[in-house]
Amino acid sequence: MNRKLESKVVLVTGASSGIGRATALALSTAGALVVAAGRRTENLQELVEEAPGEMLAVELDVTDRESVDRAVAAAVERFGRLDALVNNAGLMLAGMVVGANTDEWVRMVETNLLGSMFVAHAALPHLVETHGAFVQVSSTSGRIASAGAAVYSATKFGITAFAEAVRQEVTSRGVRVVVVEPGFVETELTDHTTDPVMRDAADQIGRSMRTLQPEDIADAIVFALTQPEHVSINELLVRPTDQVH
Repeated sequence: MNRKLESKVVLVTGASSGIGRATALALSTAGALVVAAGRRTENLQELVEEAPGEMLAVELDVTDRESVDRAVAAAVERFGRLDALVNNAGLMLAGMVVGANTDEWVRMVETNLLGSMFVAHAALPHLVETHGAFVQVSSTSGRIASAGAAVYSATKFGITAFAEAVRQEVTSRGVRVVVVEPGFVETELTDHTTDPVMRDAADQIGRSMRTLQPEDIADAIVFALTQPEHVSINELLVRPTDQVH
């Protein structure tokens, strides 16, 4: 068992399912004091009961700045500090630009881009104090754009750029910044897509390869966070072996 994160306080957003849930459990196993944040509080309570170590469940809507401030404040109030942030909350609503429901664009921009920025803004002063770490979960779609994922890709390109700018801003203050870019992961992310053609396409892609599991990305995040303090793994691109793009 890796205990290099013993007593480190880590806030994980989007912890009620998928990569966030797996990461919260992996961090807890590694000895961290985890603050599991998300909108589905019943899922978070089940996660707390399953966790091997101490874990705090906090309701969080990343699109609501007051909710973000409350979640970060709750973490610091409970544990007295914040050593790492895993900014994972995200939404994928795939679809073509022509004929798109632009309300879905707004939801993705507010969640994936602005929401992640709000959480980083609230957490960074604490991470500067502890010489901590900021992990931003992005996507291979933040490196390669594709038809049907134009706006999702735009949000992921954007948050990757934001994280790199933050790295340049805070690296001299002892804060490590890590961007994790998963390829195709078997989660409920694609279930949110309302376009039936895009949902079928995602299902076909999933059946065509040995997809990543949320635990694979969780392991990558723990790897980055357990490096010596002078080692900063700034970018982790993790694809299924079978994924071409």
